[in-house]
This record gives sequence, C-alpha cells and structure tokens, in this order.
Amino acid sequence: MKLNGKVAIITGGGTGIGEATAKLFAAQGAYVILTGRRQDALESVAKNIIASGGKVLTVSGSVTDETHVQSVVEQTMRTFGKIDLLVNNAALGGFGVRLHEITDQTWHNTLDTNLTGVFRMTRAVIPHMLGRGGAIVNVSSVAGLVGFSGSAAYSSTKGALVALTRVLAIEYAQEKIRCNSVCPALVETPMAAEVLTDPDRRALMTAAHPIGRIGTPDDVARMLLYLASDDASWVTGSVFTIDGGLTAQ
Repeated sequence: MKLNGKVAIITGGGTGIGEATAKLFAAQGAYVILTGRRQDALESVAKNIIASGGKVLTVSGSVTDETHVQSVVEQTMRTFGKIDLLVNNAALGGFGVRLHEITDQTWHNTLDTNLTGVFRMTRAVIPHMLGRGGAIVNVSSVAGLVGFSGSAAYSSTKGALVALTRVLAIEYAQEKIRCNSVCPALVETPMAAEVLTDPDRRALMTAAHPIGRIGTPDDVARMLLYLASDDASWVTGSVFTIDGGLTAQ
C-alpha cells in the first residue's frame, strides 16, 4: 500500500474531492483525519472508512477559525503522534457574478476559506514536519490558471494558491517537505451541482472538455495519492492540471 502508516489531514473531507481522497488514502493504508464544517458529512465518510478496516478521526469546524485549526493539529498529534501529509481541499465556490457585483463580504469570505485557510492549516502543520519531512498538496483549479468570467474572487484565490505552492516548495525543500498543487477543471461535486443539474449547461460544459466527460472526484483523488506517496519523492513545486484537455485548447 502506497501510504501504509502515514498520517494524513484532509480539509473539506466530507464531500466531493475530499471524500474521495479520504477513502482512497485510507484504502492505501493511511490514518486519515477529516475536517469540514458539517459533522454529519464527516461521520458518513468515517463510517465508510471504518467499515473497510481503516482508521479515521473527524474534527468538525472551519479553516477560517484558528482555534479549529489548532484543535485539528493537537488532536492528530495526540491520537497518532505525527503528521505526514496535508491535503488543503476546503474551499468555497461562487460563480456567475462579475467583479463590480461582488460584495466585500463575499470577497473576504472566499479569500478567508480558499487562501487564508490554507495558510492557517499549513502554518500549523509544518512545525510537525520539520526534521522528518512530509508532503503537502493544495487543491487549486484551472480557474487559477486561465480566466473564467464570473469567478473573480474564486479565481483570485486559486491563482494565489498556485503561487503559494511554489513558495512553500522552495522554502521547505531542504527540510524534505514537498508541496505541489492540482488544478482540476469541472468535477462532479456538490460545489458544481448548480451547473451540472441543468441539462443544457451540463452539455455545454461537457463539450468544453476534449476528453468528452466531466471529471469525477476519484480522478482527482488518484493524482493526490501520487503526489502524497513516495512515488513522487522527486516532485515538488509543480502544478498539475486534471482537466480532460480543457486548458490544452
């Protein structure tokens, strides 16, 4: 198993990409810590992992709350004694509104979750990786690489996350802490439900991907597994598109 005995914190672990990643990591031998705002969603994923013989800890809360972030790290250390992996996946969406229509509250909320939340969680985890190494994977988006109308706040955070990934990779390379990011296109998640439940919009978005389908959470989880595992031991500071060919056009 690729992650046997590794301890992995996954933010936004109750649904979508986080859920798929948690299940895959556990199946590959990792001890998984799930965070998210909805305790019921976390418990549902945890029950599935436990039923499959995995080990899991759930800590509900928001990455916008420093107290929660510290609690996640403290409970992880108390339960498992180490932190090997961090997947920064928690995020807010927000599409279809042009920049001049975005309120200050929406802008601040998006940045606080999608970017500052990653900063908070990473800042709390890194001291426990110093001297022993580890791997951090940030879930960005193709919206951080190319322009999409109506996504100014979201795209700004995802583009910044790509830059942050590269800085972290350079700052901590000598500590054997690797940091990479993945940039999915449209994926079948609750965040995308508003777009994908409309047949016409779904058809339009499907056609935009040369490979001919929308992505699945498992598509992204498999890339996250590679980057978290020792298979990627010489990979850091890299940005991987998982987009069905969308950005190759």
